Amino acid sequence: MQRQKTTVNPSEETIKIGPLGIRFLVTGDDSNNNASVFEVLVPSGQKLAAPAHKNNDYEEILYGIEGVLTWTVDGTPIEVGPGQALCIPRGAVHRFDNLSGQDVKQLAVISPAIMGPAYFREAAEVISAAAGGPPDRVKMTEVFRRHGMTVAEAPPAR
Repeated sequence: MQRQKTTVNPSEETIKIGPLGIRFLVTGDDSNNNASVFEVLVPSGQKLAAPAHKNNDYEEILYGIEGVLTWTVDGTPIEVGPGQALCIPRGAVHRFDNLSGQDVKQLAVISPAIMGPAYFREAAEVISAAAGGPPDRVKMTEVFRRHGMTVAEAPPAR
């Protein structure tokens, strides 16, 4: 068996999804597909442009570094600030919003490494094409599916 090359911060690229920034520190290629690790930078007042979703076959762990990000997991808002961690289990519907007055930086760990940089690049294209409006739900659903996620059902009309 050939050993993988050990690298530091393999992705020096910051993937922009609107005002959000994603910088991968470890990819599936670096971890024998065991984990993806990346920084998430969310400016003050920004909300997730992609729809609420669930991870089909992996856990998502968030660790707060700077600021407070509000994650909504299965309908429950949970604030994650510096030094706090949140594990989103497979199948839980989730999204995030920066409701605070400061920029947020969190570390995300995906295990196993089903979702990686390709997801964020594809999602950025769909969100960019929406030109500030809601992203095309059919296209976003397909991107999510390719990367191990399912778009959550839209809430019933009131």
